[in-house]
Amino acid sequence: MKIAYKKRKLNINLIFSFVWFIVFIGHIASAYFEKEPLGLLDYGWILISVMYLIGYAYQRQHQYLTLIDGTIEINIPFGKKMKLAEVKRIKKFAGDYILKTENKELVINTQIIDPPSLSALNTELEKLNVEWA
Repeated sequence: MKIAYKKRKLNINLIFSFVWFIVFIGHIASAYFEKEPLGLLDYGWILISVMYLIGYAYQRQHQYLTLIDGTIEINIPFGKKMKLAEVKRIKKFAGDYILKTENKELVINTQIIDPPSLSALNTELEKLNVEWA
């Protein structure tokens, strides 16, 4: 089961990608009309734009969390993974869920989760026989 990002979070990354691309186009136009060569910093704007676009595509494809075969994984590069059977305690703090095992902690930011997905996550977490704080 995939736990989705809010659409607003995804759209913000897409908008930032377009904004940085427009800044890059502005620098190209400025350099063209002023007959100046583009500098290395000018190409940085397109790099930022592409990075936001890649981030958007990754988040849209993989979503925020994945619950598969009794494990929960945060889908970020080098993301954290935890077995649900090892969870001893779940703490709610400042809109986050903190899942704790004997030696690990996994923080889930509920502010960026789509509401239907959040209710599905709550259902799955309530199935666990653990202490809630």
